Amino acid sequence: MRGTLPARRPAAFGAALLAIGLVAAIAVAPLPGRAATRTDVKVFANPPSTLDPAAEGDIDTAGITAQLYEPLTAFDANLDLRPALAASWDVSADGRRVTFHLRPNARFSDGTPITAADVVGSWLRLVDPKAPSPLSALLLDVSGVADRLAGRSSDPSAVGIHAVDGAVVVTLDRPGSDLPSIVASPSFGVVPPSVWRDHQPIPATDQVVSGGYSIASGDSSGVTLMANPDYWAGPPAIQTVQVLFDIGGRSPVDAFSDGTVDSIQIAANDASWIAYDATLGPQLRTVPELSLTYLGFTTDRPPFDDIRMRRAVAWAVDWSRIVTLAAIPGERSATSMVPDGIPGRGEASWLPAYDPDQARAQLAAAGHPGGAGLGPITLAAAGAPFAEGIAADLKRELGLDIRIEDDADQSNLLATDPPAMWEQGWIADYPGANDFLGVLLASNSASNVGHWSSTSFDHAVDVALQAPGAGASDFDAALGILKSDVPVVPLAYGDAWALSRTGLLGDQQNGLGFTRFAGLAWAP
Repeated sequence: MRGTLPARRPAAFGAALLAIGLVAAIAVAPLPGRAATRTDVKVFANPPSTLDPAAEGDIDTAGITAQLYEPLTAFDANLDLRPALAASWDVSADGRRVTFHLRPNARFSDGTPITAADVVGSWLRLVDPKAPSPLSALLLDVSGVADRLAGRSSDPSAVGIHAVDGAVVVTLDRPGSDLPSIVASPSFGVVPPSVWRDHQPIPATDQVVSGGYSIASGDSSGVTLMANPDYWAGPPAIQTVQVLFDIGGRSPVDAFSDGTVDSIQIAANDASWIAYDATLGPQLRTVPELSLTYLGFTTDRPPFDDIRMRRAVAWAVDWSRIVTLAAIPGERSATSMVPDGIPGRGEASWLPAYDPDQARAQLAAAGHPGGAGLGPITLAAAGAPFAEGIAADLKRELGLDIRIEDDADQSNLLATDPPAMWEQGWIADYPGANDFLGVLLASNSASNVGHWSSTSFDHAVDVALQAPGAGASDFDAALGILKSDVPVVPLAYGDAWALSRTGLLGDQQNGLGFTRFAGLAWAP
């Protein structure tokens, strides 16, 4: 999920929710002689920008749509891929055909069966040329998708996603053995025919859902989610989830301590002392984030269309030192575009070597000794803490004049007119190496904002994706090309922290930025 730094936070929820009152959690009477087990949970989250999974493109929105609309696969807290609406799947030997077999008992919350046609219709909405998903790049390797998004084809049936004998069959132009992992993204949640076939908008409350919950009510301060009794895995143990968007200006720690919420993310500086607090310490949890902050170059115009210029910058900066000095607690220097936590990731470092002498030689070979003839070079920092250190190293070692700019809308800047250098954050859509490589940097990817193109890199990604499971080590050749050509430089990885009430089971994020509420339960 693409995001700038700091992470994007959508400002408003659907207007239809503003006039609806927030209802109280349902109380369940205890059995005689037994203490009651709670059936409600209160959590804090930022408001979503939409309720439509095909339109979501940020973590906050995914955290809500993932509860409403179930994908075919899902990752558990250990990042193991599990069946969801699909009971199983098959990948052809060449990685170009994937078949998903649906659960025969899967139903929407109104009791109607979930069919292969519902999956196909839901997924085709992601590549609707009139309103493509922000994450449509995840399907670019599917046959016919590039032509449909570009307007060269108006026939949806030309896209390689079809219902065949009750199964969903996907054909790809390039190997895609990681497709079962890709479709675990909340964007691939299955919506009912009223949405994909009849083109009705998703209502603000009482949606027909395929996931564990629907929104019963809400307003600008939060929403109440009610369990779906027809959920394929059985009715969720937690009947009511209150998602609060507003905690009245209090700190997250205070809101947790006074019982306003049962689960809430907290700042790094709070986590540092809470770890030693006798009461709160046992309720502190690390929230893994499969996230990356990286530096990018715009490579289709001077000065960084010249590989020697990119290498000069890459070799003149002591990246690890700068990140270590400027990082917040829990943030650490990156060694690869693939963050730690991705299954199968090795320990090799793909960070450009710090070699100022060779950097100066590259700069001179590019015709700019000591920075001559270059003028100011813009670095769009988006509030990230590393820009000043980068600029200082480049001034000292190469004589470059780096002008740091902070744009309030970094996403729009990079999409329309990216500067020479820029920093950006990327959070995994699925826990696979290719989400940080091919999805982010392939020549035809919409997410490739630096416009770098390398046939050797594209080929290396294709070869890796032919391997069953496409483990991170299969992408070593692609990582080597990035280290040599330097279209990007990995900067930092990070974790977050949360407070979670004692006895609340399953309150674990899986690195994708959200918790599956259907997996929550209170200990007896």
